[in-house]
Amino acid sequence: MRRFNIRAGGLSLLALAAAVPLLAASPAAAQQSPVPFDAERGVFTFATGLERALPAVVQVTTLGQSEGPSSGDNEPRPMSSGSGAIIDAREGIIVTNNHVVDGGRKFTVDMTDGRIFDATLIGTDKATDLAVLKIEATGLSQIEVVNSDSLRTGDLAFAVGYPLGLDQTLTMGVISGMGRSGMGDRIEDYIQTDAAVNSGNSGGPLLDSRGRLIGINTSILSGGGGGNDGIAFAVPSRILMYVVAQLRENGEVKRGTTGVILGSLNAERSRDFGLGIVRGAVVEDIAPGSSAERGGLRRGDVITRIQNRPVSNAGTVAATVGIAPPGTEVQVVYLRDGHEGRATVTVEAPSDRPVISGADAVIARGAAVRLAGDGLQVFSVEGGSVAAAAGLQAGDMVRSVDGNAVADLAALATAMDGTGERTLSVARGEETVEIRLP
Repeated sequence: MRRFNIRAGGLSLLALAAAVPLLAASPAAAQQSPVPFDAERGVFTFATGLERALPAVVQVTTLGQSEGPSSGDNEPRPMSSGSGAIIDAREGIIVTNNHVVDGGRKFTVDMTDGRIFDATLIGTDKATDLAVLKIEATGLSQIEVVNSDSLRTGDLAFAVGYPLGLDQTLTMGVISGMGRSGMGDRIEDYIQTDAAVNSGNSGGPLLDSRGRLIGINTSILSGGGGGNDGIAFAVPSRILMYVVAQLRENGEVKRGTTGVILGSLNAERSRDFGLGIVRGAVVEDIAPGSSAERGGLRRGDVITRIQNRPVSNAGTVAATVGIAPPGTEVQVVYLRDGHEGRATVTVEAPSDRPVISGADAVIARGAAVRLAGDGLQVFSVEGGSVAAAAGLQAGDMVRSVDGNAVADLAALATAMDGTGERTLSVARGEETVEIRLP
């Protein structure tokens, strides 16, 4: 389970019972209750819907190269484990997290009926932290998937997985929020829940009260102890199904582009713009000839909504564009000089160019760089990109490429153009860090 260092807790059944006063006072009241009632056993329960999904929740074990003195035994050894959900029983397709399978040589899947299967890795997508496995098996169950766009804050949610070395475990909470982002400039549009999620739950499903998949649990926010603090995040099914389809078809996710180079609005930048909001995506630059330029967006615009969704930061825009096939028209609402405007931009096939240059910014290998007061500053790093994998961070100041000083955007674009490895020397606070970009 990925942790953010400042993470999920369950809604107790006692609290739920308190919210439905005296439901058991009479059979008539029980029949009218919003909570399903099992008259035969005399209890309130969600088991009927959830039990259909549970056989399709599996444990995923990742095996890698064993470490230590050589003994001639080259068999891979378990290195991590997590959870997964079968979404296509006929084809044996399982979705889990990328960080569960990352670095593995072999993968096994444990079923609730005691069977165990070797799994083949179909593909991964670091930007959404998703991965697809396939097993050859009969008699499988699958989880029904529902569009996460139908969710509302306050809906009940159930997390299922194999946490902390335990057998399959179900926890309950509510949908705490939608469209969560801000954990970094990546493809993020998370569902937030307080259903208890711990290490080992990664890759397991988040279900609604009817046992339908609404998301895949991926990370938690923790106050420092590394445990469950009542804040967990799941990749919504809206993004999940697009990514899974791409991985099954291509083995990778091919994302479109609009040619806009974005940064995230924060309190400091909001004051600079004279705005009364702190959420949005700032247009740092626009690639010449791009659909964003043709659609009328300009440098300095602050995007506040996209496809009728509120924009928290640059990651929100990336999430929407990232699951839109080329040719899709995307509706954007923005602020310019304090006035609201609207634009339509068309998602285009990704460019094969290694460097995209605008008047005031350059994008190279997933890193967006602008000229700041004291040099070239990285202002965003695309999740899952070469730059992100290499450890480049927003805020880094680029000083040189392959030992040659770069003082302006033109020099950076020239140095980063072409193929082959590049070594960047960047200033990070008081440190100088070497970043190798393959």
